[in-house]
Amino acid sequence: MKSSNVDDYLQKGMYGVKEIKPEERRKFLGTIRERIIVALTKSQVMEKGVYPEVLQLMKEHPNAVMLLNGDLDYSYLSDYIHNARSKHIQFSIVANKNYDTNIGLVLTYDHAIDKDEIYIKKSNEKTVTVSKKKKKSLKSLFRFLKK
Repeated sequence: MKSSNVDDYLQKGMYGVKEIKPEERRKFLGTIRERIIVALTKSQVMEKGVYPEVLQLMKEHPNAVMLLNGDLDYSYLSDYIHNARSKHIQFSIVANKNYDTNIGLVLTYDHAIDKDEIYIKKSNEKTVTVSKKKKKSLKSLFRFLKK
């Protein structure tokens, strides 16, 4: 028994403490999926404005921590940081140069919550606007043809 304890001690000293789900931790900015309240992709964080769903979840989970992807320019992160500060939410900018993830923001706990859906779907406002324009152009085309 003592030899395995010594071996474990040496392994920890040489390689560090074993991580649970290291691949998942790299993807989710240092946390694991079962602890996440909400996650945004890099492209979602880079959109103008702040997702209202994230603001609402910050309000509902004041003890959560927000993790931001350090690969993104600060200009994209600043609105989220400002909102986190105003709601007294702890945050951290995570930089992992050895791994590229498409995750831009995570609101998380230090314990499991097992939320089914952690991603926010992009809004279809642009699609709705385009389809309205198409309807108007089709109506005007039909009016022109009727003449």
